[in-house]
Amino acid sequence: MGIRAVIFDLGGVVIDSPLHAIARYEQELGIPHNFVNRVVVDTGPSGAWSRLERGEVSMAAFHADFEHECRAAGHEISAATMMARIAECGPRPKMIAAIRTLKEAGFRTAALTNNWANDEGGRDNSELRGYFDAFVESAVTGLRKPDPRIYEHVLGALEVAAAEAVFLDDIGGNLKTARQMGMITIKVDDPDVALRELSEAVGLSF
Repeated sequence: MGIRAVIFDLGGVVIDSPLHAIARYEQELGIPHNFVNRVVVDTGPSGAWSRLERGEVSMAAFHADFEHECRAAGHEISAATMMARIAECGPRPKMIAAIRTLKEAGFRTAALTNNWANDEGGRDNSELRGYFDAFVESAVTGLRKPDPRIYEHVLGALEVAAAEAVFLDDIGGNLKTARQMGMITIKVDDPDVALRELSEAVGLSF
C-alpha cells in the first residue's frame, strides 16, 4: 500500500512555531523556559488551554483561567499578550512550496491543527485553506490531538487508510498516536531536515 496523502500540523510545521513565540515571551518576563508548556501539560485535558482548543471556552474566559493556572504554578503572565505573539507567527515558504509540489504530483493534503476560533483572537488561517484538500481544526471538531478520533476524522476526509498517510508534527505526543494507527510520522524540529525525510517517504524532491 503506497503513500497517497500527507497531513500537516500548522503551528511549528507549516507556520513558524508558536513554541518559539512563547519562549521569547517567557524570556521577556524573566520566567523559566518552558514554564507555559509545563502548565499546559500539568493541567491536562481539563485545563484552560485544552478547553480553548476544543472550542469549549471563549478567549476572554481562557485568559482569566490560564492566568490563574500560571499564577498557581508560580508566575504571572498576560495571556492576551502571549496569544497576540502566537498570532503573529507566519507561514514557512519552503513548507508551502512542498505542499504545492505534493498536490501537483497527485497527493492529497490535509491540515490537522489544534487551534482556537478565529473570532476569539486566533490566527487567521484562511489564506492557507486553499493548499489543502481537508482542513481539520480542533476548535471546530471538539476534538484535539492526540485523541485518535481527530486522526480518524482527517483520514476519513481524505478517504485514505492510515498506512497510506504521512503525518508531520512538531510535538512527539501527537506523532505517537498517528504512528500507533499506522501512519508514517515525521517530527519537525528543523524544517529542512523534515522536508528531506518527507522527500524520502513520498519519492519527490522539495
